[in-house]
Amino acid sequence: MHHTHTEMAGLPVWSQILLALPFLILALLYIWGLMVSSGKGRSWPVWRTCFWILGCVLAFTAVAGPLADQAHHDFYVHMMTHLLLGMLAPLLMVLAAPIMLLLRALPVTAARKVSGILKWRVFHVLTDPFVASLMNMGALWVLYTTPLYSGMHESPALHVLVHAHVFIAGYVFTASMISKDPMPNRPSYFYRSVALVLALASHGILSKYLYANPPAGVPAAEAEAGGMLMFYGGDIVDGVIVFLLLRQWYHAARPKPYKSPQPVTG
Repeated sequence: MHHTHTEMAGLPVWSQILLALPFLILALLYIWGLMVSSGKGRSWPVWRTCFWILGCVLAFTAVAGPLADQAHHDFYVHMMTHLLLGMLAPLLMVLAAPIMLLLRALPVTAARKVSGILKWRVFHVLTDPFVASLMNMGALWVLYTTPLYSGMHESPALHVLVHAHVFIAGYVFTASMISKDPMPNRPSYFYRSVALVLALASHGILSKYLYANPPAGVPAAEAEAGGMLMFYGGDIVDGVIVFLLLRQWYHAARPKPYKSPQPVTG
C-alpha cells in the first residue's frame, strides 16, 4: 500500500530514548575508561577521545530530536541521518579504538576474559569483511527495495530495530576494514580491499537505483535528492576508509629499517 509522508505519525518518544540512550552510555563508558587508564599512568591520544564523543553526538542526533523526527517525513533528511548513523559515526568511533581503551582500563583478569570473548567463533565470522559487507550493504538493499522502508515508518518497534542494525552493521563493516582494535579476524589487506571495492560499488549502485526508483510513498523529487546525497556523501566517507586502509597497507608492507647484528663480546 502506498502512502505519503504527510500520513505518517511522528516518532514516539520512547523509541527515540531507546535508540539514543546507548550512545549516551557509550560516551560515559569511554570517559570512564579514559579516567581509569589515566589513573594507571597510561596516556591516550586526545583526538581519539574527541572522535568518540563526536561519533556519539552524531549518532544521537540521527536517532533523537528534531532531525530524527524530520527524517521520519522527508526522504532527503532520512538519507542525511543514514549517513550520520551508518557511516560517519561508525568511522569516528572505530578510529577511537574503544576496545583498546577498555583493555587498558580493566584489571588484568577481566581484560583477559574480554580478549577471550573476542576470540569466539561468532565474532570471527561477523568481522569477516565479506560477511560485514553483506550485513551492511545487503541490509540497505532490503530496506529500500522492499516494503520494509514503509513498514519502518508505520511500526515504531521496526523503526528501532532497523536503526540499531544500521549503526551496528556500519560499525562492524568499518572495523573489519581499518580498526586498530584487537580483532578476532584480521584478513590480508588484499582480501579486505576486494571486499571494500565490492561494497562501495554496491553502495553507489543502490544510490543510483533510488534516484530512479523511489521507495514506496517517497516523492520522486525527494528520492532524487536523497539518492544524490547518498552517492556523494557516501563517497566522502568511503574515500576516508579507502585512504586509511591503503595507508595501513603501505606501512605494513614497506621495508623495515635494517639493523646490523651486534658484535659478540666476551
